[in-house]
Amino acid sequence: MANVTAAPGAGANGSQAKSAMNNKTWFAPGFTINVNANKTNTAPAAFSGSGSGGGNGQSLLPPPEFTNPAQVRNYCNTLRAAGVTLSIEVAMAAEILNGVLAAVPDPEGRAFGSRARARKVTRKMQKSADALRDAAKNAAACYSTFQQEYEEEINRVRHRARRPQQPVMNWAQQ
Repeated sequence: MANVTAAPGAGANGSQAKSAMNNKTWFAPGFTINVNANKTNTAPAAFSGSGSGGGNGQSLLPPPEFTNPAQVRNYCNTLRAAGVTLSIEVAMAAEILNGVLAAVPDPEGRAFGSRARARKVTRKMQKSADALRDAAKNAAACYSTFQQEYEEEINRVRHRARRPQQPVMNWAQQ
């Protein structure tokens, strides 16, 4: 079998050459993102926006009803979990957007100009991810502060809320 090589097309390094293996457009990222659109609502009732505190749309947070310490803990923990999850997703989206925009050629032909433009745009999205991470941190700090400030009230009723102890198995009696 003869070894056939094709000369590169226009461009110093053959970047303009199209082959069967290199037929992507300049704006397509080199990875695939799968999105599953599930039409059924499988969210728990606390997250569906229904109830006395919910609105018309779905909410990631339970209704802000703070009638006992468990609801304060639940709200803060849910806010923290949502903040962490959204922070990771937004940071990933910022990286993906940076990669996509960095592939767009600079109109003035500056060296690394496309990367600089991409960083300038995605910096704002990264700041959003940082703010979501800070919101998650502050939600955890909110519950911690709640426990410290209201420790006396919590302890006053905690002893009443304890379950009776289960009998211990005595293995010596057989």
